[in-house]
Amino acid sequence: MKIEHLAIWVKDLEGMKAFYEQYFAATAGNKYRNDKKNFESYFLSFEEGARLELMEMPNIPSNMQDPHLQYTGIIHFAVSVGSKERVDQLTEQLRGDGFEIVGEARWTGDGYYESVVFDPEKNRIEITI
Repeated sequence: MKIEHLAIWVKDLEGMKAFYEQYFAATAGNKYRNDKKNFESYFLSFEEGARLELMEMPNIPSNMQDPHLQYTGIIHFAVSVGSKERVDQLTEQLRGDGFEIVGEARWTGDGYYESVVFDPEKNRIEITI
């Protein structure tokens, strides 16, 4: 078995798609639209691994959790970028472009080198080797 895809409800579908294309080399499939439900989505593919589905529908309420706090449920997903140097470079690029770094690049106790950043809608992305 494998994880086929993860899905995120978003408020700005086109902006979020552009973010993942620009910083994480995602490739978007065709936009899916269901006019009856006022629903739109994109599946984003990466070089390998699971896809990310970005979904937008106006009547979905905003998450009321404080994104700076940990809470029960899915709290982040990790993107492997291949090297320590690439983790550092991408983290600094995102910082320079105004994105909030939630966790500075570091070696963890379980052997990962990672940083954590918020995407434009405050979803946590762990950038790792």
